[in-house]
Amino acid sequence: MDSTQAPLLSTPATHIFEEAANVPCEERGSSLKDDQLCIKYEIDRTLAEIRQARYARVALQFPDGMLLDAPRVFELLSRKSRRTDGSRPQKEQLMDSDLDSLKISSDQMPSVRFYILADTSYGACCVDEVAAEHVDADVVVHYGRACLSLTSRIPVIHVFTIQPLDELDVLKQFQGLYKDKSQKIILMADVTYQSHLRRISHILAEHGFESIFMTEILHDPSSPLPNRTVPQEVKANQSKLQDWQLFHISEPPESLLLSLACRVAAIRIFPTTSSTNGLGESYTASTSRALNRRYALLTSTATVSIFGILVNTLSVKNYLDVVDHVKSQILAAGKKSYTFVVGKVNAAKVANFSEIGAWVVIGCWESSLIDSKDFWKPVLTPFELDLALQQDSERVWTGEWNSNFQSVLDKSTRIDDNNAATRANHVVPEHSDASDEEIDSEPESAPPDYDLRTGQYVSHTRPMQASMQSQTHTASDNSSLIKRSRGELASIGGEASPGAEHLIAKQSWKGLGSDFEIAYEETAGALEQGRSGIARGYKSGANDLRT
Repeated sequence: MDSTQAPLLSTPATHIFEEAANVPCEERGSSLKDDQLCIKYEIDRTLAEIRQARYARVALQFPDGMLLDAPRVFELLSRKSRRTDGSRPQKEQLMDSDLDSLKISSDQMPSVRFYILADTSYGACCVDEVAAEHVDADVVVHYGRACLSLTSRIPVIHVFTIQPLDELDVLKQFQGLYKDKSQKIILMADVTYQSHLRRISHILAEHGFESIFMTEILHDPSSPLPNRTVPQEVKANQSKLQDWQLFHISEPPESLLLSLACRVAAIRIFPTTSSTNGLGESYTASTSRALNRRYALLTSTATVSIFGILVNTLSVKNYLDVVDHVKSQILAAGKKSYTFVVGKVNAAKVANFSEIGAWVVIGCWESSLIDSKDFWKPVLTPFELDLALQQDSERVWTGEWNSNFQSVLDKSTRIDDNNAATRANHVVPEHSDASDEEIDSEPESAPPDYDLRTGQYVSHTRPMQASMQSQTHTASDNSSLIKRSRGELASIGGEASPGAEHLIAKQSWKGLGSDFEIAYEETAGALEQGRSGIARGYKSGANDLRT
């Protein structure tokens, strides 16, 4: 056997005392110098914010594409933090003429410890508070592009990083797209290219473009331009945004693109990669087909009786409130819901629950939109669920689309306030027997439900509505044995369970060997004494033979 070849299953004993050969490994880290790396990852600004807030334990969250630079960023932060945490000799500190350095001493500035979060529990755009709490971090430094959703527990320092951009090419294509220099144009970019906007906007103004508005980053996904500032006239009247066109640098996420398409007049995109159209040229975004597909998807879930709620975040602010709101919405529609907490949603995970007719994702405003043909059942956002649960006569598709679940909560709050004001101004009459009969007979008089895809009649679209009605006619003593009515759902712990009904009606379990029959002999055989003892030496029969 050639000693240069690795053994297939194990290492021979002759190789135990041989020194392992040093295998040269290719350097795959960033080729940037330390000064360039400090600029790209904003090392000085990060340390300044850490010192100002006096954080002692800092978690560094990197996306997968930046993990190669994580060790060097960690080293730069650690090295520079030691220079300013009072570890220098007192003599050197007194000789320093900088007044700010005199204020920092070993008893005032705590030593800073950094931790790299190599894997995220949820999407890379979200702050991973769960992983940060494992190291008891005081703050999270989030690198790369971010959804900028408000967190609930741990403060965040966002470092978007500075990506290179051919500004001359951007200016050339911008001037080729917009011949009329008096047009109202919003200049917007992905957070990683935000640092280039000021120079581009200044040059365009020098070339005669009069109505250019450069957006700034702000932490507000509910803004008319999510996480961006808007023109002054739009603040007073949001409908004025329809008078503006938008020029976006870098390809926006689909959720952002659908949100912007229904708010501005037109969207032109300057791609930063050549994978979009193969040429790297600007193009006009078209979202009509994607919006029609989303509307068809939510309309197909009108007859779904069981919804699954996928909680895809544990850090976005108010996520528990929207989970409770979605549960109450589904229950008010007479349908059943089950809640699942999933780190990274994929088709294989949700396919394990065949009784679920549709899914609702509770996550950040970017990750809530899952548009993939790999999923067996439809996956909706809370905004789309609100439309899907409406009656066919009430459901109106205006072309509006919103990915931020905070808008759903705000709408519910406004409806509750209006209902409270209406009840305060009107006297509600006491219920009579006739009104009770109308309430009881409402399910029978309700219009039938048909599946819009197949045209077939669906009988159990609101199983919980029938269950709640049957519970009102049931005696309060649940200890008595009652015969199950025909068509009544199975119950667990006294509560109707469509999931259990699905298992009873459509699923069955058979043990191993159920695919063939075993024919046993009718005549019994003679009993024989078997082996006894322990595994290292069995006793067989009277001769005590060990085998």
